[in-house]
Amino acid sequence: MTAQPEPSAADPNVRPVFNLPKTVALVGLMGVGKTTIGRRLADYFGLPFVDADEEIEKAAGMTIADIFANYGEKGFRDGEQRVIARLLEGEPRILATGGGALTHPLTRENLKAKAITLWLKTDIKVLAKRVANRPHRPLLKDRNPIEVLKEHVKTRYPLYEIADITVDTGDQSHIKALDQVVNALHAHVTGAK
Repeated sequence: MTAQPEPSAADPNVRPVFNLPKTVALVGLMGVGKTTIGRRLADYFGLPFVDADEEIEKAAGMTIADIFANYGEKGFRDGEQRVIARLLEGEPRILATGGGALTHPLTRENLKAKAITLWLKTDIKVLAKRVANRPHRPLLKDRNPIEVLKEHVKTRYPLYEIADITVDTGDQSHIKALDQVVNALHAHVTGAK
């Protein structure tokens, strides 16, 4: 008798066995897969997906790189805080936040109060490969990705630790990471061990 494969959240025929009571906000360093996994998670739950960075660009009428150039990181974080606060209102959704979103105290408070925060975590060597040659990331401009990521580990990991759930996805495919995320959410929402 052949063993049946475990059902996967990536399979369009598999439906969730639980509902999400509020928005799930994905946090983590750049390149960890917040947008890619977030879109798949939204498809799985039949919820809207929102990328905070895209919403910030729409609200500002300019790219994130231009916002950084014109207003600096502080100006960007203030705008990001207002956009995320708006996105947390209303029905549950899947929200991919920017890697530095939790550096703003009000954003941290809003996410903690109004969302299930899920920290996607991966080794920085994997992340460095993923974000290399990505000119649209202002914090990487003219800098070595591994050095930037090491700095972010020091400053941001302590902030990410407020997350309700942590999922270390390693260097596996986003499909396998999606299954890990769904299982972690199930355990969190239902109290299952």
